[in-house]
Amino acid sequence: MFEIVRYTADKADEWNHFVAGSKNGTFLFDRHYMDYHADRFHDHSLMFYDERGLYALLPANDAEDGVLYSHKGLTYGGLVTDSRATANGVCILFQELKAHLLSLGFHKVIYKPVPWIYHRLPSEEDLYALFLQGARLIGRDISSTIIPSANLKWSHGRKYAADKARKCGIVVEQSEDYAAFWRILTDNLQKKHGVKPVHSLDEILLLHSRFPENIRLYVARCGDEIIGGTVLYLCGQVVHAQYISATEKGKRLHAIDALYEQILKHDYADAPFFDFGKSTVANGYELNESLAFQKESFGGRGLCYDTYEWTLC
Repeated sequence: MFEIVRYTADKADEWNHFVAGSKNGTFLFDRHYMDYHADRFHDHSLMFYDERGLYALLPANDAEDGVLYSHKGLTYGGLVTDSRATANGVCILFQELKAHLLSLGFHKVIYKPVPWIYHRLPSEEDLYALFLQGARLIGRDISSTIIPSANLKWSHGRKYAADKARKCGIVVEQSEDYAAFWRILTDNLQKKHGVKPVHSLDEILLLHSRFPENIRLYVARCGDEIIGGTVLYLCGQVVHAQYISATEKGKRLHAIDALYEQILKHDYADAPFFDFGKSTVANGYELNESLAFQKESFGGRGLCYDTYEWTLC
């Protein structure tokens, strides 16, 4: 039923057009985003055609271990479909994908479906197909997501901190000064965890230049000094906090509370979903309780990011 074709650069326009019209794709699947780190991953993305044309996409990469991975450069990356996709059609697709991958010497797939809040239409046919194929859940990270229209109350401490920041004259605004924020972010990550941001400054500037409407920086200022900030990814009906950080002064003056008061109660109060991102590591087995509590105190509640292992033989 399906012709399965490996993605090549000459198909970029076709791929991007399908993502834009899909029911569960975001700008992260656009090749102008995916390919910024093409040198780090051996791309093995797939395109599925039926008699009417392109039916689905699978952003993926491989290594020398016989495993096909939902693209490791993305937080999620399951099957991308449009409104034509049906339960039976996707089940057949997975059957034929299994045969295709076995013929290429693969023995396993690590699969990260797109979380449901990113779906413009219900799109969990892939989860049903995985169930029928005997895939097992091997990872479950938890994020904290807000539905602004639900008007969950902030904790007393958050409201007090936001009020205090306002009285101290903290100003929150959109900014193009990624370099100033990246210094704060990099310093904090290095001191706390001994790591660097996932994106370098040059990479985030490149991505912002390609997706200026989807990637936005908010900063908190005390006078002329930037003391905190957050990078937002605007993914359709979801506003996602990609990075959050503040200086020591920013922490004392509650810069983060000021930022999110502006974002959640004003600029994006009408967004269907606001996703703070994961509070777990080690495939979800380790919960950062203080980080989760911080997000929950803004009104966030649990959303799972799952990972499946599909053994082919």
